[in-house]
Amino acid sequence: MRVLLVGAGGVGSAIVKIAARRGFFDRFVVADYDPARAEAAVAALGAAEGRFTACRADASDEEEVARLLTEHGCDVLMNATDPRFVMPLFNAALAAGAHYVDMAMSLSRPHPEDPYGTCGVKLGDEQFERAAEWEKSGRLALVGMGVEPGLSDVFARYAADELFDDIEEIGIRDGADLTVEGYDFAPSFNIWTTIEECLNPPVVYERERGWFTTEPFSEPEVFDFPEGIGPVECVNVEHEEVLLVPRWVGARRVTFKYGLGDDFIGKLKTLHALGLDSTEPVTVRGEDGSPVRVSPRDVVAACLPDPATLGDRMTGRTCAGTWVKGTKDDLPREVYLYHVVDNQWSMREYGSQAVVWQTAVNPVVALELLAAGVWSGSGILGPEALPPRPFLDLLTAYGSPWAIREQGPAQTPSQATAPAAPAPAPGH
Repeated sequence: MRVLLVGAGGVGSAIVKIAARRGFFDRFVVADYDPARAEAAVAALGAAEGRFTACRADASDEEEVARLLTEHGCDVLMNATDPRFVMPLFNAALAAGAHYVDMAMSLSRPHPEDPYGTCGVKLGDEQFERAAEWEKSGRLALVGMGVEPGLSDVFARYAADELFDDIEEIGIRDGADLTVEGYDFAPSFNIWTTIEECLNPPVVYERERGWFTTEPFSEPEVFDFPEGIGPVECVNVEHEEVLLVPRWVGARRVTFKYGLGDDFIGKLKTLHALGLDSTEPVTVRGEDGSPVRVSPRDVVAACLPDPATLGDRMTGRTCAGTWVKGTKDDLPREVYLYHVVDNQWSMREYGSQAVVWQTAVNPVVALELLAAGVWSGSGILGPEALPPRPFLDLLTAYGSPWAIREQGPAQTPSQATAPAAPAPAPGH
């Protein structure tokens, strides 16, 4: 297999480090708009860099990316950029006859008249509009293959296949006890993406109603996370799992909730109130007095530390997981399938902070399964459309095991009655 990785930021660089220890590919081309970042990601491998090449690529330029895929004879495009570039990269892969993998889907647009009740353009709608073309091409677009979405969707498929006869609800629940020394506000994941998913109307799925939206941060509940993280207040957030899981897994209800904490929610609300979450450019004056057009959200991102550089200052763990409620053998059952990464471990083993590493490991596992032919298909598929057991077994073989907790009364999500301890920004 020959891979073109577009995006050499925190997650992209972690993908390179993880892939370097595996033998499933012949060539890994690492491309970024800033060629120095791509070169640094490859150079960090030292003696292991022989199978890697660094180059420049503009993720917004479909023709340039398609040309790179062809020039390097790449079988698959791995998208490690932010969601703004999903569609040009997705289209470039199709044009070049390559497979495609991403960790986030095409952006949504709220309903113009009823944003907190009715879906407008949903996450992934633009991609699924081209499903017939991908099917005809014989190529696979594996969408939403990070940790959330990604591993969480694999958990949903595994629960449906092996743990339940009937599922009432699938709820993705993400929480952490990560802290960053020296910063009052330092999100552990891309702030541009975090603002997008946290301030957009969250989507909920119910079988009788279909997909619908609610107010941001709705339906607060306290969820007790495993391995010492403990109770964290979680709220509804827009996320791809709610759009993907119902397509392939039968459930009466699907939700996604982040453990954000009151402090982080308050800061997001302030950004929104000030218009600093906007992606529409505004005009400011440059140093020479000339007008400059800039997006307020890009300014916020530029003012905050790069999450990939925070690992040395971070302590704690991050947990991604899927809570499932239903019946097995006519008896009620609740489980939480989860994956925890300790920042101290990920920094020691890979030099990547926990949230970045947890996001990056899953697409590498998926690429290895695709290279081996264990996962295959054509058209546009989510992770829950493919066999879960090979993925979970290989993830464990990477040295990062997952677990299942049978839920009792103490772990069952409950309506929040008081603020839980603040949590840092979520991961993917």
